[in-house]
Amino acid sequence: MGKIDLCGSWGFCLDGEKEGIKREYYKGNLQDTIILPATVSTAKKGKLSEDVPEEQRNTGSLTDPYFFEGYTWYTKTVELADLTDREFFLVLERTRISHVWIGEEHIGSNNSLCTSHRYCITPYVKKEMKLTIMVDNTPASYPVAGGHMTSVDTQTNWNGITGEIYIEELSSIFLSNVRIYPDAAGRLIKVRAVLNGAEKCRVRANVAGEGEALGGKDFDLSAGENLFSCELKETALTWSEHTPNLCRLILTLLPEGQREKDLTSAEFSYPFGLRDFKAVGHYFEINGNKTFLRGKHDGLIFPLTGHPPMDLDSWLRVLGTAKEYGINHYRFHTCCPPRACFEAADILGIYLEPELPFWGTVTEEGDENHNPAAQQYLIEEGYRILDEFGNHPSFVMMSMGNELWGSKKAINHILKGYKSYDDRHLYTQGSNNFQFMPSILDQEDFFCGVRFSRDRLFRGSYAMCDAPLGHIQTSAPDTVHNYDSLIRPGEVLTGTGKDGEVTIQYGTGTKTVKMEDSEEVIPEIPVVSHEIGQYAMYPDFSEISKYTGVLKAENLKIFRERLKAKGMLHMADAFFKASGSFAVDCYKAEIETALRSRELAGFQLLDLQDFSGQGTALVGILNAFMENKGILTSGEWRQFCSDAVLLAELPGFVYAAGEEITVGIKLALFRLTALPSPVVELCLLDGDNVILKKEQSLRDDYGNGVYKLCDFTVNLPEIQKPRKLTLQISLKDQDIENHYDLWVYPERKPDAAHNDVIITESLVEAIENLEKGRRVILYPDFLTKENSIPGTYCTDFWCYPMFRSISESMDRPIPVGTHGLLIKKEHKIFRNFPTEAYTTAQWYDLISGSRAYILEESTIEPIVWTIDNFERNHKLGNLFEVKAGEGRLLVCTLHLQESKKSLPARWFEYCLMEYAGSDDFQPENVIDLEKLKEMK
Repeated sequence: MGKIDLCGSWGFCLDGEKEGIKREYYKGNLQDTIILPATVSTAKKGKLSEDVPEEQRNTGSLTDPYFFEGYTWYTKTVELADLTDREFFLVLERTRISHVWIGEEHIGSNNSLCTSHRYCITPYVKKEMKLTIMVDNTPASYPVAGGHMTSVDTQTNWNGITGEIYIEELSSIFLSNVRIYPDAAGRLIKVRAVLNGAEKCRVRANVAGEGEALGGKDFDLSAGENLFSCELKETALTWSEHTPNLCRLILTLLPEGQREKDLTSAEFSYPFGLRDFKAVGHYFEINGNKTFLRGKHDGLIFPLTGHPPMDLDSWLRVLGTAKEYGINHYRFHTCCPPRACFEAADILGIYLEPELPFWGTVTEEGDENHNPAAQQYLIEEGYRILDEFGNHPSFVMMSMGNELWGSKKAINHILKGYKSYDDRHLYTQGSNNFQFMPSILDQEDFFCGVRFSRDRLFRGSYAMCDAPLGHIQTSAPDTVHNYDSLIRPGEVLTGTGKDGEVTIQYGTGTKTVKMEDSEEVIPEIPVVSHEIGQYAMYPDFSEISKYTGVLKAENLKIFRERLKAKGMLHMADAFFKASGSFAVDCYKAEIETALRSRELAGFQLLDLQDFSGQGTALVGILNAFMENKGILTSGEWRQFCSDAVLLAELPGFVYAAGEEITVGIKLALFRLTALPSPVVELCLLDGDNVILKKEQSLRDDYGNGVYKLCDFTVNLPEIQKPRKLTLQISLKDQDIENHYDLWVYPERKPDAAHNDVIITESLVEAIENLEKGRRVILYPDFLTKENSIPGTYCTDFWCYPMFRSISESMDRPIPVGTHGLLIKKEHKIFRNFPTEAYTTAQWYDLISGSRAYILEESTIEPIVWTIDNFERNHKLGNLFEVKAGEGRLLVCTLHLQESKKSLPARWFEYCLMEYAGSDDFQPENVIDLEKLKEMK
C-alpha cells in the first residue's frame, strides 16, 4: 500500500453565496491559498477579524471571530508515478459534506460527519491531474442536525478538512473491511476480510505482541467476504484498563504462482486488543473481571482549534489527564471522536462509547414528520462508525443518541441490525431516552438514564424543570444514601404512569409528549447513571488569557464586565474558589453515592471539565482545556474516584461532643487482582493531632465488587468548644484512603453576655435603638422574593440562564441559581464556630429555609455572602454588620430562630450574641440611618 500525502498548500476560496457549482469553480484557478489540514477559522479566512463586534459576542458559548457557513473550495495539482495495475482512493479523514472533481468530472459526494470520506478515483486518475474539493457546512444541507458534531456549543460548525488528506495507492488485488473479533478466553481471533480484484488469493496471517510472535497461518481467500481464525499462544496478553496490551495482525497477500522468496505483495497491518467486554448480570466484565465505569461526558470541546485534535499526542494528553482523575470511560455526546482518540484510548486503557450524531425523535412509517432519508442516514452512519473504528479495543460500547424520543420499535430494530452486524461492542438505545417514561428494549445490552419513574432516582441532582430534585439538593449531607432499592426494588412495583401529555425538556428547549401508562421498569441489565453532577461554580476570569486560538472567551469577558458594573470585580477570585470548593464536595457526595450502590454498573459525569456552551456551564474541576483549576489535586480527587475507594458510612457530618457514633466501612474495589486480608485503619484527627486510632484485621480476600468491611464504634471527645475533626480511613500497606470532615459541638454552650444587645425582627425597632446608639442584632422579617433569594445548600445545576429559560417556558419554578456561601472565616465572629471559607455540612441547618438579602447599590461587604450566578450577579448577604449613626447593627438572614434543635444554629446564635456584646464589634461598613430605613 502506498500513501500519497496531499497535506500542504492548496488553492482556496470562500463561497458564502454557494454559487461555485453554478459558476464552475472546479474549472478555473482559485485566487487564495490555504495550508491543509485546516478550517476556515484556524486559517483565519473568515469575514470577521480578531476584534469581535459587539453583536457577534456570545454569552451562551465561546465566540468564533471567523465563523463561516457555506461552501469552501480547494484545488491542487497531483502527480502519480505509475497507474498500471493500481487502485486509487482519495481519503479525507474528517470533514463536512464533501464533493470531489478530477479535472472537470464530478467524482461524487460524501456526507458522513463521523468517518473518513473515501472516494474510489481509479477510473478518473491521470499521471497529472487537477483535484478539486468542495466542502459544505450549511446546516440545511446536513441530513440530520448533527448533535455535538456540528454544535456551536462544542467544537463549532467548522468548515474545512481537519485530518489526513491522501491518495491511497493499492495493488489491483487488495483487502478491505477487515474486522478482527477477539476471544480473550479462548486465546484466538476471528477475522472477516473482503478480497478485491481476484477470484482467489492466498493470505498469510501473522499475529505479534510486544516483541513476540503469537501465532500465524496461511489461508485461501475467495472474492468477497471471508472468515478465518487464528489461534494464539497462551502468552498472548489481554487488553483492559489495567493492562492495555496491544497486538498486531499482519495480513500479507500471496497471489497465485508467486514464490515466497520473490514476495512483493501488499501487506496490511491492523492493531487490536485481545479483550472480552461483556454485560454479565448487573455488571460489566472485562476479560472475566467485574469492572465499574467511572465515566465522563465529552462533546469534543477544544477551544484553541474549534475542532478535536487529529494527532495521537494531543489525545494521549487529554485522555491521560482524565485517567489521572480516575476516569476509565468516555461517553461521547452525539458525536464520534477521530481515529487518534481511539488509538490513544487503546494505549491508555480507556473504555469508549461513541454516539450517533443525533438528539431528537426516531420515527417509523406513518408517524408525523417521518423522514426516512434522514433516518436511513443515521443508520448508515452507525455502520460506518463500526467499520472504521470497530477494531479498536477501546471501542466497547455504542449509543443511538442523546435523550431520544419516538418509536421504540424503530430504535429496537436499528439496534438489532447493529448487533447482528458487529457483536464486538455493547449497545444501548441511547442516553436518557424517554426521560420520565423510560423502558428497556429487547436488543439493548445496558441502560443509561437518570430515573426509572418520577421518584426512582439514581442521580444526585436534577434541573428544576425535571423535578423532583436529587438527594444532594434536598437532604442534609450524609454518606449512607445509595440507589440499590431505587434501581431494583425488592417488590415489583405497580404502574404509576398515566395517559396524557406532559411538557419535558427537549434538548435546550421544551416539547410536549404523550405519556403512556405502563408498569415500572425493573432492569436486568447493567445500569449506568447519565450525566451526573452538573454542579456549577463561578467563572475563573484568569482563564481568559488562555484563549489564544480560534475560540474567544467573549462570554467570560461579558460576565467579568457585569460583575465590574455591580462593583464586585474584586470578589471574583474569592467567588470562584469558594464555589469551586463547594462543588467538589457535591461531586464527592455524588460519586461516592454511586460507588456505594451495588445495583449500579457505572456513572458518566457531566463533566470533569467545563462545558463552554449551552449557556456556559462551568461544571468542571478542570477548565475547558483539561487543566487543573487549582481547587484540588488529581490525587485528592482519586480518593473518591478510582478503581479502589474506601467509603465511610455516616448518617451525617454534625455531632455532639461525647457522642458515640458507628462508622460503617465499605470498599468499592475493581482492580485486576484480589485484595487479601486487609487491615482497616481509622484515625480521628484534630488538625495534625491524632486523638483516636483504631484498626480491624479482616480474614477474607476481596475480589471485585462493593463490600461492607466492618463497623467502628467511635466516641467523640468531650470538647468545650466546637471543633472541626477529620475522620481518616485507610487500608494498611495499601494506596487506598479517604477522609471526611466532622463538625462537633458541645451540647451546652455558655451564656453570652448581651444585656446591652437588642435582638429584634423589626427594622423599625432596630432603627429606633440604633438612633439611641445601641447594639442591635436584626433577624429581618421583611425578606420577600423581591428583595432576597432563597437559601439552598446545593450549588446551581448546570447553568442558570439556560434552565431559567427552560423552566419559564414550561411554567415551572425557576432554579435558585446560587453557588453556595463565601465566608470570611477569619472574622472574629467565628471564634467559636469553626468554618471553611465555603459551604460545609454544618451550614445546612442555617441555610435551609433562609433567604439571602439583596444588597444592590450598597457598599456593604457581608461577612457571609451567598454567591450569585454570572447572569444575575446580585450582591447577596446572609450576615453583615454596619455602623449606623452611633449604633451598631448586625443583620443575620440565616435560619436560626426556627432551628433551636440544631447544634450549629444554637452555637451560631451564641456567636452572634457574644460578638455583638464585645469590644470587637467595630463595623467597617457605614450606612446613613435614613438610608437604612429604605432597606425594605
